[in-house]
Amino acid sequence: MNPTVLRILRALPFLMASLACGAQTGPQKLPAIVLHAGMHNIQAEVARTPDQRATGLMFRETMPANDGMLFAFEDANTQCFWMKNTFVPLSAAFIGDDGSIVNIVDMRPQALDSHCSAKPVRYVLEMNQGWFAKRGIKAGFRLTGEPFQR
Repeated sequence: MNPTVLRILRALPFLMASLACGAQTGPQKLPAIVLHAGMHNIQAEVARTPDQRATGLMFRETMPANDGMLFAFEDANTQCFWMKNTFVPLSAAFIGDDGSIVNIVDMRPQALDSHCSAKPVRYVLEMNQGWFAKRGIKAGFRLTGEPFQR
């Protein structure tokens, strides 16, 4: 048998096992919505399921300037984030149901430090690090868009 074919056949069970276990080998791409921070538009992918939220922005090497990811949880709780397998420095805004930012934290790539909301929230928006600061957006600022129109 051809040595290349033999190597592929030997590797196939390991590949199948990785896929069956849900191993993430690259960045996920999720449906996006538009959010508004005053005059600034944000193209935010929405992570709604536990698996989507667990993977988040892992494995991405770059992210466009006005893109981000909105993590949507079923209930308001203290939300904590870390940067395992995340290569892009990020800022995370912890957001209440009405779109008001509770607090913003900067997070280092691939760090396991936990960054938490100052009070229970249902939403967290991750953007490139410094995105909020460059636009003067701080705690108390209100974002608008589909999830906050209740």
